[in-house]
Amino acid sequence: MKQALYIDCCIRGEQSCTRRLAEAFFAALPKGWQVTAVPLMEEDLRPLNGETLASRDALLLAGRTDAPRFDRARQLAEADLVVIAAPFWDMSFPALLKVYIENVSVEGITFRTTAEGLKGLSRAERCVFLTTRGGAYPAGDPMEQAVPYLRAIQKFFGMGALSCVAADGLDLDGADAAALVTDAQARAAALARTL
Repeated sequence: MKQALYIDCCIRGEQSCTRRLAEAFFAALPKGWQVTAVPLMEEDLRPLNGETLASRDALLLAGRTDAPRFDRARQLAEADLVVIAAPFWDMSFPALLKVYIENVSVEGITFRTTAEGLKGLSRAERCVFLTTRGGAYPAGDPMEQAVPYLRAIQKFFGMGALSCVAADGLDLDGADAAALVTDAQARAAALARTL
């Protein structure tokens, strides 16, 4: 059975429009996928600091990539599909997702340094980013930094292609937010059916 990892950063919980995109995606995902959810709001995630970085480095120096501290990194590296659901937040996404990424960026698990440079170790064939945005941000708009950042992470970890499904313009004057979310749900479901 293929492994799908759902990184849930829908911090508004049941009120989250982004979560509705994720629900539509997973409802349409073909049989044969085992989905593991990581609700970031329930994780004890903390940014690295001098003490936690030294502790991590000591474990890595000792070759202890099997330590419980690296469970989430191993989980990410072993997934066949990575799905990230996070709303647009301060030009990208909530800081909680960045802290998660910082914690799973582990030498020898999600990437390796080689003579040629960095090599991603993830076995994920695809990465999907589901998001909702109050404004409208066409591809390449410098005001939208989530997709460029996640494309860099996708390359860094060695994942396959990144696909993004976004409901844009939800907060614009005159917008039919419900219709925009419904349209994005249909696009998310259509993408899931291709996997």
